Amino acid sequence: MLAAALAVGAGVCGGAASPTPAAPDFTLRTADGRNLRLQELRGQVVMVNFWASWCAPCRVEMPHLNHLADKYRSSGFTLLGVNVDEDARNAIGAATKMGVKFPVLLDGDKKVVKMYEVATMPSTVLIDRDGRVRYVHRGYREGYEETYDKQVRELLKE
Repeated sequence: MLAAALAVGAGVCGGAASPTPAAPDFTLRTADGRNLRLQELRGQVVMVNFWASWCAPCRVEMPHLNHLADKYRSSGFTLLGVNVDEDARNAIGAATKMGVKFPVLLDGDKKVVKMYEVATMPSTVLIDRDGRVRYVHRGYREGYEETYDKQVRELLKE
């Protein structure tokens, strides 16, 4: 159901279309033990990146995501890394080893993965300030970081 709405409402590595669906709200525990709710970030542009410690493209993408998080943090942008490993220790260890600078959320039971109908690692969802899904990217290829940068800048200008 969400996948159909996302396919119609958001660009898959492309331009946004209207109308865009509301991003499903969720609360997850972060790697440092606190809870984070997506709804609390309303008013910011939010990138949700679904990743796993065993995912090679995720490891390649992570330095680019760190750069993006640093570059736009003060402009109203938040990047969330939703890790899908069943064992939180694997997620936390991988995030530490890669030097992840943004919040890592733990979705070991795949509750949020199911809500967003994620089938590919990594998958990235860009949400506008109004809480609407605007872009969805499945997988990672070299050069996606330029697309992410362009789309984040576009959403921050709105």
